[in-house]
Amino acid sequence: MRSNEWRRRAAWLALATVIGIAGCASNGKPGQTAGAYVDDSMITAKVKTAFVEDRDVSALNIGVTTTQGVVQLTGTGTPEEARKASDIARRVEGVKAVQNNIRAK
Repeated sequence: MRSNEWRRRAAWLALATVIGIAGCASNGKPGQTAGAYVDDSMITAKVKTAFVEDRDVSALNIGVTTTQGVVQLTGTGTPEEARKASDIARRVEGVKAVQNNIRAK
């Protein structure tokens, strides 16, 4: 395959991916734009990834949802784990606020 043809196919694939993601916005919150839904999904993914990378926070026991940049933490954990989870979430780019609803074990 020639270089130009490969680039053209890659561009079409990228465009199709963006359109597909925007089409998934119907799964978002009512009144939420496709861009906001994608941004919130990325924030949620970054927070969960940060939990997985941290030894003191259980990514399995703490749920993360994001709406308009506000991260909500749910689940169970120790008071220290809940505090650390909030700190980690606050450091993620794009997070406007954190609501910590983690219950003590």
